Parts: sequence; structure tokens; C-alpha cells
Amino acid sequence: MTQAAPVTESSFHSSVTAAQSLDGCTVAPLSGEQPLPLLVQSLERRSIHELSDAVKALAVATLETTGGVLFRNFTVATPLDFKRFASSFGQPLGTYEFGSTPRSKVFAGVYSSTEYPAHQTIPQHNEQSYTRQWPGRIWFHCMTPSESGGETPITDSRLVYQRIDPAIRDAFIAKGLLYVRNYSRALDLPWQQVFNTEDRQKVEQYCREQGIDWRWTDDGELSTRQQCQAAVQHPVTREWVWFNQAHLFHISAMQDDLRQTLIQAVGQDQLPRNVYFGDGSPIPDDALNAIRDVYARTTVAFPWQKGDVLMLDNLLVAHGRNPFVGDRKVIVAMA
Repeated sequence: MTQAAPVTESSFHSSVTAAQSLDGCTVAPLSGEQPLPLLVQSLERRSIHELSDAVKALAVATLETTGGVLFRNFTVATPLDFKRFASSFGQPLGTYEFGSTPRSKVFAGVYSSTEYPAHQTIPQHNEQSYTRQWPGRIWFHCMTPSESGGETPITDSRLVYQRIDPAIRDAFIAKGLLYVRNYSRALDLPWQQVFNTEDRQKVEQYCREQGIDWRWTDDGELSTRQQCQAAVQHPVTREWVWFNQAHLFHISAMQDDLRQTLIQAVGQDQLPRNVYFGDGSPIPDDALNAIRDVYARTTVAFPWQKGDVLMLDNLLVAHGRNPFVGDRKVIVAMA
């Protein structure tokens, strides 16, 4: 893969650098310190479906610069309202195929956010960047903000690409990545949930279409291996972004005690998930830790408010979840 030309951080800044008014909304960066996300805030509480075409057009244009827009002080009465709003940007909403985390389907095109326990952190990631096919946009709607915590922190993937040690970055890009998954009801998501079917032939067809190697085990479980990218060019801006989930899938992401317990119980080859360089060689723990550190140093977080809708360009911006206390309900749509 050819190397990208350097991207200066000034190129990430939105053309919107100061507050302006447009069709009953104020439009300005949420924080004066950096441009992500752009805040579109209604001057009066009103339905999100009253957002003008001009404001929506500005939001779409902003996605190519900042990568994220936060809509605030709008009423989103139901999950169906949220679905209608996400659909109104002209792209059909997608399904959550070949998922790696537990979610519940609200209805077609809308899902719960990842259903991990409240005390756990979900690291920064671009949605489904462990595959060869991913959503271009993703929306989050906060129906119920938590009592404390529970932010959805975001990170500019161009900054991550630029700030990773070039030696580490070049090794990842040159070799690519190999994701290994062993599906199991006991240790991870069952294949029936991941592929949304009980039919083995449909699973095999999906794997053929996506370039996934698969193997059925004697006890009826499934193992898959897929070679994927470490970085990609954005199809519109042509900027290079860091785009993978190696730091999530790698065994170094586990707590040491859990890691050792699982290896002793099933062996390293049978771990629920792991990742290697594309040639099958191991990825050093310190390389993954260095990448995690870059994510930590480039993260932006803000407290959710009830009714908020966050729209992200899934290639330009990664997202995660902070631990929380109290009820929290955030739903998601992808296109």
C-alpha cells in the first residue's frame, strides 16, 4: 500500500470557526479548543424534523472536515423519529451483520448501543473496521442520559493515523491484519447471533462473499479468519485514516488474570477473538499499547443531554463508551 502524504492538523478544522445563526439554530464548534464535534443547537425546543434543509446541508458538508455533528435541543419523541431523521440524509440504513458485540434490535435499521456492563470502558473504534465492509455514517441518539459518566468519546482517525509512530504504522499497513474469531455461547457471541441466522449455508455464503475463511468444529461451533486493512483512504476527502480494531481484538486488551485463565482453559488458538499481522505473525503488545496511548491523547468527550443526536463519519471519527452509573439508553443507526 502506498504511503499517504502528510496531513496537517489545520486541515481538520471546519469552515465553521465561530458561532453563526441559521434557520433558528446556532452553529459553532462545541468546544472552542478544537472543531470536533460541530454543535447545531436549536434556539427553541422543537421537533428534529423541523430542521431545515440548509442546516442539514451544512451538517453534511461539515462531516468532510470535522467528521462529526451534534444536534441538540431538539425533540426526538420515539426511536421511530430517530430512524426517520437518520434516513432523511438520503442513505438507506443498514443492518448489523457480522457483529462483534452484543446489541438488541429496536426495529429494522435501529439498534441498541453495545450492551456491555456499565462498569466497563468500550475503547475507541470505527464501527466494523475489523471487516472489509463497513457503514460510512453512524448516528447515536441519547434517549436517557446516565446519572454520571456514560459519555460516547470520539477521536479523529486522521489524527490517530498521523500520531502513531511511523515505524509501527508502516508495519501495520505493509502486513495488514488477520482477525481470528471462535464463536461460542459459553465464551463469546454465538455464530447464530453474529450472522443473524440458524442456517449454516447462509453463513458460508456470507463468508464466501466477504472473503472470510471458515471452519465448523466437531461440536457445531464456528471459527473464522479474515485478512483486513490497517488504514484506508476516505472515499471523498482522500485523506488517510487509521481504520482497524487490532487494539480491541488483541489478547493484550484483556485483563491479565482473565487472559491467563482463558489461555489455560482453551489455549491461545481457541480464544474468542484475537488478531495477528496479515502474515500470521504476532503483533507486539507494546505496539498495541502505543496505539492505545494515541487514542487516549486525542479523545474528545462531552456529557450527553436527553434528545441529543450525534452524527459521525465512521471513517473520519472513532467512538467508544465511558463507564457509567444509573440508567443509560442510547440507540444507534448506521448507513
